Amino acid sequence: MKVLYTILLLVISNTFMTLAWYGHLKLKEFKWFESWPLIAVIALSWGIALFEYCFQVPANRIGFEGNGGPFSLLELKVIQEAISCIVFGVIVTLCFKGETLAWNHIVAFVLLILAVYFVFIK
Repeated sequence: MKVLYTILLLVISNTFMTLAWYGHLKLKEFKWFESWPLIAVIALSWGIALFEYCFQVPANRIGFEGNGGPFSLLELKVIQEAISCIVFGVIVTLCFKGETLAWNHIVAFVLLILAVYFVFIK
């Protein structure tokens, strides 16, 4: 179950992370948001990032083998990066209509999945 909890928390965390880092680019389409100063946009992103940390920290604590979890630190990081790219790809494809996934992006995602596979080879 710790594997499932860790991955689920990482997916939620990376969803918040992607929204914190890139969501303001989508909000720029709204008139009311155009006039926000940069410091307000940064504060909004920090507010969203708080939720990222609320899921990222428990994911790492649950998943880390030093706390009884199934993953080493290296394995946790590679899993997190792969999940981050997948979540980013899904959000960009759904929310940013001008962005499309090309064949080279798909190949890159496959290589990331292979990286996860190779990090687990003993």
